[in-house]
Amino acid sequence: MSLRHVLSVTALALACAGVHAQPSSAVERERHGNRVSENLPEIPAELLERLNRYQNTRGAGLGGWTREGCLLIGTRFAETVQAHRVCQPLGMREQLTFYREPVGSLGTAPAGADGFVFGKDVGGNEFWQLYWFDLASRETTLLTDGKSRNDSPLFSHDGKQLAYSSTLRNGKDTDVWVMDLATRKPRTVVTEGGSWSASDFSPDGKQLLVIKYVSASESYPGVVDLQTGKLQMFPVDGGKAAINHFRFSRDGRAVYYVSDEPIDGKPQEFATLRRHEPASGKFEVLSAGIPWDVDNLALAADGRHLALVSNEDGIGKLRVLALPEHREVALPELPVGVIGGVEFSPDGRRIALSINTATSPSDVYVIDLAPAKLSRWTRSEVGGLDASKFVAPSLVRYPTFDRVDGRPRTIPAFYYKPANTAAGKKLPVVVQIHGGPEAQSLPSFSATAQFLANELGVAVLVPNVRGSSGYGRTYLGLDNAEKREDSVKDIGALLDWIAQQPELDAQRVGVYGGSYGGYMVLSSLMHYSDRIRAGVDVVGISDFTTFLNNTESYRRDLRRAEYGDERAPEMKAVFDRISPLKNAGKIRSPLFVAQGKNDPRVPYTEAEQIVKAVRDNGQPVWFLMFDDEGHGFQKKANSDFFGAATMRFWQEHLIGDSGK
Repeated sequence: MSLRHVLSVTALALACAGVHAQPSSAVERERHGNRVSENLPEIPAELLERLNRYQNTRGAGLGGWTREGCLLIGTRFAETVQAHRVCQPLGMREQLTFYREPVGSLGTAPAGADGFVFGKDVGGNEFWQLYWFDLASRETTLLTDGKSRNDSPLFSHDGKQLAYSSTLRNGKDTDVWVMDLATRKPRTVVTEGGSWSASDFSPDGKQLLVIKYVSASESYPGVVDLQTGKLQMFPVDGGKAAINHFRFSRDGRAVYYVSDEPIDGKPQEFATLRRHEPASGKFEVLSAGIPWDVDNLALAADGRHLALVSNEDGIGKLRVLALPEHREVALPELPVGVIGGVEFSPDGRRIALSINTATSPSDVYVIDLAPAKLSRWTRSEVGGLDASKFVAPSLVRYPTFDRVDGRPRTIPAFYYKPANTAAGKKLPVVVQIHGGPEAQSLPSFSATAQFLANELGVAVLVPNVRGSSGYGRTYLGLDNAEKREDSVKDIGALLDWIAQQPELDAQRVGVYGGSYGGYMVLSSLMHYSDRIRAGVDVVGISDFTTFLNNTESYRRDLRRAEYGDERAPEMKAVFDRISPLKNAGKIRSPLFVAQGKNDPRVPYTEAEQIVKAVRDNGQPVWFLMFDDEGHGFQKKANSDFFGAATMRFWQEHLIGDSGK
């Protein structure tokens, strides 16, 4: 449950505010169109006015190159993210799709086809359908069955085939399907059970690289002969590893991939880029000098270049290698930030990529390789605000409860500190905890953090507690199964660190999180209610047993691989012990719970049951649920309302001097 899927940038951009909640005995349930709320006060016009510009920031994500050399991007100009086309640096954004629901999984067709594929669900239920948009006729065609869950579309290099993942066969397993785009007839090519996706077609379109995903630290690669249907799995050194980004070399003789398998028998902490020639047995490690994960990979269609992105302490670093010698080529200086999609132009001479920085939303840039020149193709709006006044976070590391090699283990966190604070005045703090749990908080643009810091004078701390990706295989596994609450202890250690900072007010700390981060909020309140003034739980898990029983069947085993299997008595006992629901009496701080009714990941019953349990103990709880949302809030009106309500909650229960 990555945080990227939990909350849109706009929704995240607005998490803070509050007013007096009603006591449990006087719950006021109100319905306004698509939303249900309980105990939420009226939002003052003054707060809405202050929020308005922050709520109108937007970014642009890369969808790919079109046949004529334009770029397909995803951005929001109305309620939801839609597909747009841009044909020159800082050119006009031509909107192509106009749906109430957001579109995603944008991918342009290569070679002769003139169009793109996109995915769209209904009300956030994540049962995405795939559509073809023909750029010549401007007609849209449904490609999938209209009922099952379909994602991860992938074109063959000649644009004649489309591979994708689907639950159509039995609703539980995610198979790989391949569609002939001329006839629109699909067929299954992988039906082995579990969660599978396609990685790359061979240059001749006769083979397909596939990966079975089990968990963030376990995946298995294979290749399908599309003529015979035979699936051959590749051996995994060490028996278990995280393997992804499988790609054929453009001559078809080798595969490139990213893996943390052992090298020469030595365990590896980070995922490195590798190349293997099956026929000759030749093997190379191409990023051995980078002590961080490689988390993105792209190959030029002409076979002359390869691009890779490494995640270095949360900052994306792009490198381009000339093939076949794998010589690094010079690149222009890029903005320091988080690098998203990376794609070579059809002629291989340019690279498009999205870059998000702490002080600017995602925008799309293009690198011309021959002159090593960078050009900006989009300039996203920041609500008319002065971007020079945005706060850039600093990276801090604080000690936690256990030790490594005789020294305290440290936890990384991004610290947004208000620029203008009165001398001697201590700052209230919001601790924002990511989901996943295998996700990683990055120093990307957050209108939430900017509003808190610049408008409300609140410091924001964004930790990557144990179990986060990006810091090595060992760190990723430190919170698995029965070690789940060790990550909560990392929040306790952060409270200790806050108390030691002269500018921070340890008596005014709030916690905020979505999905697994919502569980972390509830668990932190369960353990540290005497030190945390208030909490906001968005689509959060309140009991792992009920969560695993009720999450959609296609993802149940994937979550058991991370959290543990509730069917095992010893694991069930752990879940009972750490359950916020079963320990609701320990939550003694004001709580705000927000949820999407159609959430397939964390069902809305997780929210309803914790709200009732905490209220039954006499504690105030605000509750908000949208009928047309799922695992997070994708529609602008919903996102704006949630953001304003949260800001109101913080004003009442965190920023004011009244205490709990």
